[in-house]
Amino acid sequence: MTQLFRDMRLYGHVFVFLLAVTVLGIDAYLASIFLPNLHPDFTIFALVVPSLTILIFFILNSWSRPIMEAIATFILGVLWLTMGAWSTDILGNIQCDTLGGQRTPTKSGSISAKSYCYEMKVIEAFSWMNFCLFTIFLWILITLTSRAKAFGRYGAWYEPIFELPWFGQYPGNESGGPPGRYNYAYPAGSPAYPGHAYPTNPQMSNGGYVVSQQPGHSVVIQPQHGGPPVVTQVPGIVQSA
Repeated sequence: MTQLFRDMRLYGHVFVFLLAVTVLGIDAYLASIFLPNLHPDFTIFALVVPSLTILIFFILNSWSRPIMEAIATFILGVLWLTMGAWSTDILGNIQCDTLGGQRTPTKSGSISAKSYCYEMKVIEAFSWMNFCLFTIFLWILITLTSRAKAFGRYGAWYEPIFELPWFGQYPGNESGGPPGRYNYAYPAGSPAYPGHAYPTNPQMSNGGYVVSQQPGHSVVIQPQHGGPPVVTQVPGIVQSA
């Protein structure tokens, strides 16, 4: 687990959660005065999107994989984009402070058109903000997972998401700096070693194998039955288990 990634992810989710709760609260009030006959399409849609966001966030923070979170983030981003565009279409270029004493009809009377406009402006702004945040989340997730795969974590998309390292960190080395010993798990029999590993072909010399060790690297030798050993050179010091 990388604690920095866990913290950054949690901060982002909490911020989106607060925006979604705010939108849900405002639209719940609008639904109470408009439904079922006035503005039903947008009002119901604006109830579904933040509710779905809150539900999915509870699931993702309990159990998640990068592939699962990428799909959920993409779907939620599209939904918030739709709601932002829809609310923009409803409001157009209206300036709320110019509505003065105008009234907007409700199912049991009317409310101030100026207040209704401001409430819709909040929904519009928060919808666009959430869309931008989900776009950033998806970019970060793809980038971090791709880096983990480049370091040798080939199944990173399907492993626990908290194993991803944050920017500036190496797999299994949360303090930053160059990679040393790694704690990543790899498929059995794989000759690759995590991090910047350099496979080397050993050559026979006087009845034994000779390996040219690169400066600042450790040599990891994996015996092979019936063939030459697999030799991997890894930056830093590799400690045996």
